[in-house]
Amino acid sequence: MARYQQLFTQLSAKKEGAFIPFVVLGDPNRALSAKILSTLVASGADALEVSIPFSDPLADGPEIQGAVLRALENGATIESAFSLLSEVREASPQLPIGLLMYTNLIYAYGVEAFYRRCKEIGIDSVLVADLPLRESAPFNVIAKAQGIAPIFICPPDATDEAIAGIAEEGRGYTYLVSRAGVTGIDQASTSVDSDDLQHNIARLKAAKAAPIVQGFGISTPAQARYYLEQGVAGVISGSAVTQIIRENLDNETLMLEKLADFIRQMKQATKEISSGDS
Repeated sequence: MARYQQLFTQLSAKKEGAFIPFVVLGDPNRALSAKILSTLVASGADALEVSIPFSDPLADGPEIQGAVLRALENGATIESAFSLLSEVREASPQLPIGLLMYTNLIYAYGVEAFYRRCKEIGIDSVLVADLPLRESAPFNVIAKAQGIAPIFICPPDATDEAIAGIAEEGRGYTYLVSRAGVTGIDQASTSVDSDDLQHNIARLKAAKAAPIVQGFGISTPAQARYYLEQGVAGVISGSAVTQIIRENLDNETLMLEKLADFIRQMKQATKEISSGDS
């Protein structure tokens, strides 16, 4: 958890937001996935959010579902994913790394064994996408005992009770979404009701929730700047990254070049915040 604290403290001092790309581990195959992860970090990613391929990713839209299928078809397993993460951690000791998981995959591995393995590798956080806050206590206890930050999604219609629970149980960062549905590129993301968005940001900050990171539908520098100027501490982009991978499966060199360019552009946007309280 300390790596997140250090990151957000350093970025705040520079009046800068965090840019966090998301990818599916093992997409499109293990060897190229390792190169993709290295490229994301080398190009300026402040942290990584990754998922271990699961056959029924309910929170993900078509783009990321396609990435999951590619990884599974090419032999991705939970152990091969952990192996990739071990390599990333060895190369980047201070980089915050978060996992997005589903409960069935954790249960199959064994809840305590899973979080112990995360600690051994140096994973900083775990977001269990299909685990409601009210049912999360057994996971939270084990996660915190291993020094793993439980991450929670704050939906646009969160009640005051939910906000309080997220603030009390969450660590590392708070995953804020401003629309219902699944992940995916949404060119209209900057047209969300800013009053509602700012209301939820204000409620989370008043409740002393972990730093707020905006996800879902962020695919352009303008969108990243928009959310950062509303006062979040960072943004996550997944489907846009995965789309670059899918569109360049037949040209590894071009894929990595386009990924590097995208990361650099998105990271630059986090340095161009004109207002807000990130």
